[in-house]
Amino acid sequence: MASIPSKSEESATKVPPENVSAQNMEVFISTLPTREGWSQPMVLYKNYWCRPHLVGMIMLLQDTFEPRRDDIILATQPKCGTTWLKALGFAITNRSRHSFRDHPLLASNPQYLVPFIEIPDPGRDHTYLETLSSPRLLSTHLPLSMLPAETSSCGCRIVYLCREPKDAFVSRWHFENKIVKGSNIELDRAFDMFCQGFSPSGPFWNHCLEYWKESLARPNEVLFLKYEELKSHPEEVVRQLAKFLGVPLTEEEESSGVAKEVVKLCSFENLTSLKVNQTGGVYHGNKIYVENSVFFRKGKVGDWANHMSEEMAEKIDRVIQEKLSGSGLAF
Repeated sequence: MASIPSKSEESATKVPPENVSAQNMEVFISTLPTREGWSQPMVLYKNYWCRPHLVGMIMLLQDTFEPRRDDIILATQPKCGTTWLKALGFAITNRSRHSFRDHPLLASNPQYLVPFIEIPDPGRDHTYLETLSSPRLLSTHLPLSMLPAETSSCGCRIVYLCREPKDAFVSRWHFENKIVKGSNIELDRAFDMFCQGFSPSGPFWNHCLEYWKESLARPNEVLFLKYEELKSHPEEVVRQLAKFLGVPLTEEEESSGVAKEVVKLCSFENLTSLKVNQTGGVYHGNKIYVENSVFFRKGKVGDWANHMSEEMAEKIDRVIQEKLSGSGLAF
């Protein structure tokens, strides 16, 4: 297994240069601890593991992104229901503009209907977000501590969706082996790294804890959801989301079954049946090509049991329990 270089991890917390130029970013990123093991090497930035090019994007985000009071930010760790949450958020907040029969979700992948704040769409840069009219529906994989400080003070609303760690890990392992050509990470190796806290956007538990604690401190502005709850009670979560986002379902909508229609439109079965989600993709550079189909694997709860041994499951459960101890958050 690859080891962390002798470079002190304390440098991972150092402050980036104020003048965010390409040269400054490159120099700064070169000082960060580096480790290999996943599909590409990663660096430790502000106590989280990221691909080097993403650190540059985050630094630009800090310099250019201005959160607005009426922004809605959908936050997730990778492979924790991001596509589903984007579809639901878009359908709920835009339901007065589009009918279910002729809906944008039937013609576009949810990933592209709700832009990431730290990952610009191909051909665009971070300034594109400033051209969007309010209220903006945005998404992020970043931990709360990496978002601009104004995000927590401007009053915008954040919805965080987490997932049972074993399922999240297995989905991440599959994803990593698909998006980078030639990647063939063994499950056991990926498992050990994940349990050490070394994974894309990891440590997994710290990411969850940041949003969990913020949801307890600011429940009117930060909503914490679990993938498993969404899976078992989707219509209830649709109503909860609509209320939290300031667009609650009306009595007329309740009587006409709008919650059920939203769930049906955004269901795994419906989205995976659409041609737009079966073909095409986006090249993000650095040998990363993300096919539209890769955003949909199984969408099931408990699939980890088809990949992990009982011993592995017990180990990851112990790690998560230890890391979340005393927080009130459990899986």
